[in-house]
Amino acid sequence: MKFTTNEDIEAPIEAVFDAVSNFEAMERSALRRGARVQRVDRKTYAKTLISWDVQFSFRGKTRNLLAELTEFDAPNRILVQSLSGGIKGDFLIELVAHSRNRTRLSMEMEIRPKNLSARLLIQSMRLAKNKLTKQYKMRVAKYATEIENRHKSGRIN
Repeated sequence: MKFTTNEDIEAPIEAVFDAVSNFEAMERSALRRGARVQRVDRKTYAKTLISWDVQFSFRGKTRNLLAELTEFDAPNRILVQSLSGGIKGDFLIELVAHSRNRTRLSMEMEIRPKNLSARLLIQSMRLAKNKLTKQYKMRVAKYATEIENRHKSGRIN
């Protein structure tokens, strides 16, 4: 199952890349939402640069997720691969400079089941795909607006 969206941001590509690659801020954000986040040295993929163990609650159950930064091509591309139970996920961020002060942010999230229970979970998500896609696009649009506002206020270069 795949979710994709694009947003244009009134900021230089370097500033947008600095914002989307601020992993400490993302860790703090997850902690504020009730997740437990810990950087670890585990490597599932040969090209792992950073990895995190994340514990969070979803549908009334505690879930564990291993997320690994496997591609970091500044200022163009970031790939984070994850594994949670029987679900494998890829989260790709791509940036394209349209002009000196305008950047296209593309975010793609793909999840794939690796066992029967994960297949059932993803199948139930497919039934609500339109709603989930709308929520995903709204959250990415909100994030892009936050980056743009921080750039305008001088909080990121």
